[in-house]
Amino acid sequence: MTLSHTQLVELANRFGTPLYVYHAEKIKEQYETLQKAFENCNSRFFYACKALTNINILKYMEQLGANIDCVSIHEVNLALKAGFTPERILFTPNCVDFTEIEAGKDLGVNLNIDNISILEQFGNKYGGSYPICIRFNPHIMGGGNYKISTGHVDSKFGISIHQMRHIERIVKSTGLNVKGVHMHTGSDIKDINVFLQGLEIMFEIAEHFPDLAFVDLGSGFKVPYHEDDVSTDVAELGARVCDAFKKYEKETGRRFEVWFEPGKFLVSEAGYFIVKANVIKQTTATVFVGVNSGFNHLIRPMFYEAYHRIENISNPFGNPRIYTVVGHICETDTFAWDRKISEVREGDYLVFYNAGAYGFEMSSNFNSRLKPAEVLVKDGEALLIRKRDEFEDLLRNQIEVL
Repeated sequence: MTLSHTQLVELANRFGTPLYVYHAEKIKEQYETLQKAFENCNSRFFYACKALTNINILKYMEQLGANIDCVSIHEVNLALKAGFTPERILFTPNCVDFTEIEAGKDLGVNLNIDNISILEQFGNKYGGSYPICIRFNPHIMGGGNYKISTGHVDSKFGISIHQMRHIERIVKSTGLNVKGVHMHTGSDIKDINVFLQGLEIMFEIAEHFPDLAFVDLGSGFKVPYHEDDVSTDVAELGARVCDAFKKYEKETGRRFEVWFEPGKFLVSEAGYFIVKANVIKQTTATVFVGVNSGFNHLIRPMFYEAYHRIENISNPFGNPRIYTVVGHICETDTFAWDRKISEVREGDYLVFYNAGAYGFEMSSNFNSRLKPAEVLVKDGEALLIRKRDEFEDLLRNQIEVL
């Protein structure tokens, strides 16, 4: 389910560029794919909203029936504003002040604690009066690259599985009410055995907590970025995870919910980023396409060396040529090296695919450039969900004292 070149060109002409476009029906398709894959489990899905927090996307997720995963108290407040009730919100902060944890508690959301110090502070102050989840570091290297791997031995995330005795002492001395255990090894996980290996560890950890209600396996489901790319086989993963939970229940008599936190999986393929070719620049060895954007709008290629498929939607049937696509930022901001694209002319529109996750969300006003508009296409209608920045936005919150 994709938007056509013609539709994207029409949107670029109507709303201007650079432009982020999201396709609601693709988000729904992805959500229903997960539901079907895990239909034989007692499963819940929490949209990892750090991928894309536009309030309209959050409202749409809520309407689909998804829950929501938040990593800051401000994301929690956005989720509440979007209509999520506290029991549908999971709050998993990292390296925050204890007051932020308390703010989540006061709002009544599911708290996920990943630090021994915070765990001890919370237990000493609140005892077992408020249920919590504990995030563990399973020491599993998973993820597309080191920068997006969060479960390895040197990760800042989670409490090491080798610190179980320390955790048990805190739980025993403070009476902590542990209702869930959690792990998340990273993003772009191709091998489903990473999840199954982690699940075995979670089952071992569960033996230490008699009152558990759920086991959270995080996410990291991979989506394809180019034609020959692989993706996480969520159907097979769902079947094997459900079988593992059924086997565990039969052996132990304990039945848990299984939670997941998909972010990129739900919104990445639903997103398109449209830019305009400003200049074609020929050097001795390279033909550059300079576009009216940069890593201030889409940082993933520079930050993660991420691949985004790029097409010329103004001239899709032109003769293919080799281009290096760059931005207009006063830094190196290369989107793609030596990429085969239909002949690009100055003024053509290019589209970056898989731009729904961590695109606009990680954008900035670097070089005093304005942030782009966002559009949601739903039921065939294009809805403006964020206005393009204006010059005055650059001065907002600044105080002129000179």
